[in-house]
Amino acid sequence: MSAQNQIRRMTAPQITERKGGEPIVCLTAYDAPTAAIVDEYCDLILVGDSVGMVVHGLTTTVGVTLDMMIMHGQAVMRGSQKALVVVDLPFGSYEDSVETAFRSASRVMMETGCQAVKIESGSYAAETISYLVERGIPVMSHVGLRPQSMNVLGGFRARGRTETVKDEIIANAIAAAEAGSFAVVVEGTSVEIADEVTKAVNIPTIGIGASAGCDGQILVTPDMLGMFDRVPKFVKKFGDQKAQIEKAVKAYAKEVSDRSFPGEANTYKFTKK
Repeated sequence: MSAQNQIRRMTAPQITERKGGEPIVCLTAYDAPTAAIVDEYCDLILVGDSVGMVVHGLTTTVGVTLDMMIMHGQAVMRGSQKALVVVDLPFGSYEDSVETAFRSASRVMMETGCQAVKIESGSYAAETISYLVERGIPVMSHVGLRPQSMNVLGGFRARGRTETVKDEIIANAIAAAEAGSFAVVVEGTSVEIADEVTKAVNIPTIGIGASAGCDGQILVTPDMLGMFDRVPKFVKKFGDQKAQIEKAVKAYAKEVSDRSFPGEANTYKFTKK
């Protein structure tokens, strides 16, 4: 593809400019084929650390490593062309110091070619976000239910149902925005809290289990495609991929068993020259 005809990706500033405007469409992806499909319809693709649970079978995201995120980030970059690709920094790769965060984020950016990273935004996050942004790394923040903190929070539970937690979530979102985040994910909160966060910050809010009033929405793609029987309350299944796969595998197994596959159309003939 020539330089003139090359498709230009969405940028972090362009996402920020969508604040209060056209809703931002986001989904996760972890491999090149899925990235190629969702890229047609999404403004932003997140290579989430949810990959640990939906692809690798982990029970939480805590066991996800930086190497895993880089491998999946590389695949998504190969499969996509126009969406902004954001890669999660996994648990333990950024919390202890701003220098550690920069080493992790710069490695992700250099080895995947992605355009931004995402971090879960606790009270420590503002300094880290500012440090990364000043050094050329766009950051998307994440407030509300923070899966990497599930052991402290007591599991994957919705947050923002008390005044104390509400104030904490809003304060974290404001701090993240003021530190330079280009967008903030708001997960697992009441509609009221999500709406307050959206009004309180000057960057787009990306809801997941939050509010239709957020500036954009994101879901874990295998969840919304119907790959799992049990999904969080906030997930709407837009497909039934599990049933389709089971149907195909069952048909394949039957044809292998009765020797109707491979058929003539699926085999090669010996020819002499």
